[in-house]
Amino acid sequence: MGRLINPQGKKATNLFIILSGIFLTNAIIAEIIGVKIFSAEPLVGADPEGIELWQGFYLKFTLTAGAVIWPIVFITTDIINEYFGKPGVRKISWITAFFIAYSFLIIWFATYLPPAQFWLDVNAPEGESSQYNIDYWYNIIFTQGLGIIVGSITAFLLGQLLDIYVFDMIRSATGKKYLWLRATGSTLVSQLVDSFVVLYIAFNLFSRTNPWSMDMILSVGTNNYLFKIFMAILLSPLLYIAHFLIDRYLGEEATRSKKEILNTTPSNPVDAEG
Repeated sequence: MGRLINPQGKKATNLFIILSGIFLTNAIIAEIIGVKIFSAEPLVGADPEGIELWQGFYLKFTLTAGAVIWPIVFITTDIINEYFGKPGVRKISWITAFFIAYSFLIIWFATYLPPAQFWLDVNAPEGESSQYNIDYWYNIIFTQGLGIIVGSITAFLLGQLLDIYVFDMIRSATGKKYLWLRATGSTLVSQLVDSFVVLYIAFNLFSRTNPWSMDMILSVGTNNYLFKIFMAILLSPLLYIAHFLIDRYLGEEATRSKKEILNTTPSNPVDAEG
C-alpha cells in the first residue's frame, strides 16, 4: 500500500503537477501585485465614500490587488486537499513559501542594479527629465513589495495550515458529503487570519513609509476578507465541476483508491509509480 498501480499513477502525478503550478503561480503573483490598494466602487460607477460603521471607522470597498486572484489559491488548496490529503497541501505550501521568498529576493537584487541613462530619459515625461526618475518609482513600488515579504509568508503559512486543519476536521465529521461546507468553512477560518495578519505585519510593523493605522488595517482587512468569502461561496460550483472532471480523468476506481491511500499514508503524496 502507499503506491498507485499503473497506468493511473502517471495521471495522478500529472494532476498534482498541474494543480501545484496553478497554486504556485497565482500565490506568487498575488503577493507581488498585493502592494497596490484599489477602490472597487469606481468599477461599478459608485463614489468611494465609504460606510461609517462606528465613529471614525469607515468601511470602504478598498482591496489589495492580490485579493482579486487569491480565491483561485484557496480553491486550488481545497482541490489538492480533497485528492492528495494533508501531505499534498503541506508540501506545495512550503514549496510556495520558499519561492515567494526567492521571488522577492530577486526583486530586491534588481532594485540595486544601476539604471541605464537612456532608460531614464525615454521614460521621463517631456520637460520633466530632471525631476522625474522612473528608477526611483520602480524601486519604491518593488521595495514596498519587499516590505511585505515577512507578512506575506507568515500569513500565507498560517492561513494554509489552518485551512488544512479545518478542511480535514470537517471532512472527518461529514465524510464524502458536503464538499461545499468543508471548502467554505476552511476558507472562513484561514482567511480571517490571513487577511489581517499580512496587513498588520506588512503595512504597520515593517512599513518603509507611513505605518497604517489600526482603523485602516481593519477597514482594508475586512474588505479583503468579505471579498474572499463572497468569492468562495460564488465559486463553490467550480469545486463540483473540478471534482467531476478529475474523477473522470483519473477513473472512479483510481480516484477512490487514491483518496484512501493518501488519507492514510503521510509520505510522498505524488509517488505514483509502481
